[in-house]
Amino acid sequence: MKLLLVLGSDDSSELITLYIKPLGFELIRYRHVLKAMDNIDEVDPIAIIISARDFPRHWKILVQFVRSQRPKEICPIILLKGDGFPLEETSKAFFLGVSGVVSESLEDPAEIDRLQSILGRFIPVDEKRKARRFHAASWNHLGFLISNPADKKIIPGVVKTISSSGISFSPANSAMMKDITLDMELRECSLRLGDTILAPVCRLVRTGRTVSLEFISFPGSEEKTLNKYIENLPLQELKNKQQMEREKII
Repeated sequence: MKLLLVLGSDDSSELITLYIKPLGFELIRYRHVLKAMDNIDEVDPIAIIISARDFPRHWKILVQFVRSQRPKEICPIILLKGDGFPLEETSKAFFLGVSGVVSESLEDPAEIDRLQSILGRFIPVDEKRKARRFHAASWNHLGFLISNPADKKIIPGVVKTISSSGISFSPANSAMMKDITLDMELRECSLRLGDTILAPVCRLVRTGRTVSLEFISFPGSEEKTLNKYIENLPLQELKNKQQMEREKII
């Protein structure tokens, strides 16, 4: 499953990789549109992601070129837009054959869901539960703590999303994260899943108001515990909705 990325920005490439690589795609990146077009047949991607911010004129050329050979059903194209992307450009994108337009910053969880849902039909059924990133809700009873390697102070935060490959959360105090840098391995973390506490080793892969961490390893059978929890989340979500509906009736 080859996914073609046409991105000029390294930051955007790293961010897209964070959310897409766990889905199981082989990512192939080009920094120039014309070079990507020259190699379309050789790469033979099942989907393409291109940045309109990096290539404000050339993205249209690539879309028209791909659509002359590959329909939406065969090769969806996702356009990443920056701030100030005009509404008429969005309309033009869909007219030309773009499958979806997503904010390049991916700050809104809905944008991440839109990106992953477009690509979701290419993921084997057995892998979809593992690849999906779930948004935290109060009924999840999720919690996450980091012990700062520099001073051993505990950094609490609010969990935003979780998957079998990682977690994102908002630190209660961003200043406490100043000693923790990208790619740093964090060996003293605590992950709460309902009534269960796990101790994953994590790696920081994104900083900001919301930070993202990749799970590197778990002691003992804790990884199986996490995977089972992730697999059961859709059912738990359904049960929670049914309970809320019953309470409204009462």
